[in-house]
Amino acid sequence: MGFLKNQFSSVIEWNENGSGVLFYKFQNQEIKKGSRLIIRPGQDAIFLYNGRVEGVFVEDGDYDIESDIIPFLTTLKSFKFGFSTPLRAEVLFINTKELMVKWGTKNAINLPAPGLPGGMPIRAFGAFNCRVAAHDVLIEKLAGIRQTYTVGDVKERIIASLDQLLMSWISKEGRDMFNLQADARNIAKGIESELDADMRSLGIAISGFTIESFSYPEEIRKMQEKAAAQSMVGDMNRYTQIAAADSIGKGGSGTGMASDMVGLQMGMAIGQQMVNQMNMGGANPASGAQGQPAGQGGQGPKFCPNCGTPTTGMKFCGNCGNQLY
Repeated sequence: MGFLKNQFSSVIEWNENGSGVLFYKFQNQEIKKGSRLIIRPGQDAIFLYNGRVEGVFVEDGDYDIESDIIPFLTTLKSFKFGFSTPLRAEVLFINTKELMVKWGTKNAINLPAPGLPGGMPIRAFGAFNCRVAAHDVLIEKLAGIRQTYTVGDVKERIIASLDQLLMSWISKEGRDMFNLQADARNIAKGIESELDADMRSLGIAISGFTIESFSYPEEIRKMQEKAAAQSMVGDMNRYTQIAAADSIGKGGSGTGMASDMVGLQMGMAIGQQMVNQMNMGGANPASGAQGQPAGQGGQGPKFCPNCGTPTTGMKFCGNCGNQLY
């Protein structure tokens, strides 16, 4: 019984376990009588004999080698199992699923930039998708010398050429070096096409490439924040309008943006009082001791009592339209 037991091979299968492997070569080359083949969803099984492809099986399922597989092999259709004649063949499992891999530049890339002799160093981060595209090319280029090939191997090859590709595609068409994120999609599409052409020489396709972010030096980042702050201050009137609308949209709860608006309105009220005092010559309007109330003597106030804009002798405020005298 022990002799007979040794003639039966265990099940031929591949448990991927989410390892990111693109192909796996079954290690036991002797396939004996009674062996079974299991193909899981997302897998293809390729039988190789003397380095030649004998058959490709793409339907998942549980197969008997002798009755379900051998009759479809190219040169082994007449092979008959015997207790002393195991089938010496290789089984190559192919992962047919599309796999996503995160990437990032190893070192900063110095991009040519005006005023920076050494260039501007940036880093980039993103992801790419890869899949097996051609069984025959993969077998010819990789399977003959490798037991497995993983997404880590693909990533290593891509990273090796990524710095030059980024520099080449970013430098095209005079792109704004300080706002590369706005053109990240076009840059990524160009890089994807070149990476795909390179990896297809190994039977692997790059079916997607994205740039999620660019990382600038700390000094550049601070300059961008300062420019954004100055832009906000220059358009403060619009900012207050947006803040007021946001407060109303939140039901006027008095928290968050609404509370900020209260403080802003108090500041505007104080400023308006100061303008009124300047217009009245610093005196109490009720006393009539100094200055002249607006509307008398034919001269209006120097500043609009409503919004504080200089009047320059106009009868109506050029900013808010308020009547001055």
